[in-house]
Amino acid sequence: MGIEKFEIVESYSKLSKPYADAVLKRMKRIFDVTTALCLSGIFLIPMLIIGVLIKLTSEGPVLYWSDRVGINNTIFKMPKFRTMTLNTPAVATHLLDHASAYLTPVGKCLRRSSLDELPQLFSVLKGDLSFVGPRPALYNQDDLIALRTEKGVHCLVPGVTGWAQINGRDDIPIERKVALDTYYLENRSFFFDLKILCMTPIKVICSEGIRH
Repeated sequence: MGIEKFEIVESYSKLSKPYADAVLKRMKRIFDVTTALCLSGIFLIPMLIIGVLIKLTSEGPVLYWSDRVGINNTIFKMPKFRTMTLNTPAVATHLLDHASAYLTPVGKCLRRSSLDELPQLFSVLKGDLSFVGPRPALYNQDDLIALRTEKGVHCLVPGVTGWAQINGRDDIPIERKVALDTYYLENRSFFFDLKILCMTPIKVICSEGIRH
């Protein structure tokens, strides 16, 4: 009787995990769309002002579109307000020598405040991003992509913020970043997402983990 009971519980747990993942996915999507719509309305005027400031202070487009790695390693175009000059190499900012030399007049302020990421609200609405998830890698960050794939992190929708983002951002090595992403993968829940979202503004205000 004890063995049969154990087999029933084991079978239920195998069934409940995919069901729980499906419910979480649906909850996250509803939350993402609702919140992105509300924030888009709230930040519409500030985004227009930022666009005008970028146009007035530097040559080039208002938005910078980068090739990023999405769910299951698919490539998508992710927008940001342009904070770098047009001759900036297409690598992660923390890998640039003298990165500050490439910043536009308003670029440092936008990056420090993370206001450059406001256009990603539209990526959330489209479904390329979630509010919480592993930060999307650049298409040419092969070591990060490979390690995330090895750990199964690639199956998650990337996020505007994430567990690694609030635990170091630019200041942590790739191995540590993937370890944090893996922890999120194994412990993800709607309430964990809310915790990350609540901690993110504190990190932004303190400019923790931002080098440039």
